[in-house]
Amino acid sequence: MDDRKQPSGAPEPVLSVRDLVVEYRTGQRPSDPVHRAVDGVSFDLYPGESIALIGESGCGKTTLGLALLRLLPRLGRIASGSITYRKRDGSTVDVLALNESRLRQFRWSEAAMVFQGAMNSFNPVLRIWDQMLDTIRAHDRSMSKKEAWERSAEVLREVELEPERVLKSYPHELSGGMRQRVLIAMSMLLRPQMLILDEPTTALDILTQRAIVDLIHDLHDRLDFAMIFVSHDLAVAAELATRVATMYDGKIVEMGDVRDIFYRPQHEYTRSLINAVPTVTEDRKEVPSHG
Repeated sequence: MDDRKQPSGAPEPVLSVRDLVVEYRTGQRPSDPVHRAVDGVSFDLYPGESIALIGESGCGKTTLGLALLRLLPRLGRIASGSITYRKRDGSTVDVLALNESRLRQFRWSEAAMVFQGAMNSFNPVLRIWDQMLDTIRAHDRSMSKKEAWERSAEVLREVELEPERVLKSYPHELSGGMRQRVLIAMSMLLRPQMLILDEPTTALDILTQRAIVDLIHDLHDRLDFAMIFVSHDLAVAAELATRVATMYDGKIVEMGDVRDIFYRPQHEYTRSLINAVPTVTEDRKEVPSHG
């Protein structure tokens, strides 16, 4: 863990979430039961800050990330709460009030998301260039094709890929690590102020994971975007985060400075998560269950 930027009293938050509730219908009929996946979540994200969302599978981490950009699947809905985004010029955006046209402009240009599963995020029959061009044109029609090529090449170089080769390739012609780098590059095409990364090292071998973590660390330092990092890997969260939020059963049960969370956790569930990480220096011990 290193000393990352902390929010001071001066800057206004990039993102303010208040009492957010997200529900999923368990079937197609209105009378079918509803599952509350995010339950009254509130937090602020500051310029240049990185918040890690940690917790077990099914605790609501990914759903929260999707809700922030209104990308929930069909059976999901934001039942209540507010999401306020502050642009670079100081004006604010009520994300839940945006119509589809303005929401499309908001995504990628102001806030972008890197999803789990690099291969599943691409169209397998289109070259990388076509997919980057489609992304740009969907969100910024003012950019010419030549400018789009130059921007695509620029962001690929930023993630340490060779633009000429990658732009002409199909997704299956790239390794898993290269595809993950391309996804990160695509998220930065329109220079968003906020980036959400959902388990970006999942399904990668250990050496490739290390390279991706180092890359994200470097990009965050150089480009100074605000970041929400969804992970069940506590080591990655400790390395990349300014603050850590522990989620359990749809709620943020503890949130604090990364050092405080890992060295002085206050909530029993956070302590259980940390104790569940295997070490080579301690004997095995029982981890208490919750729920």
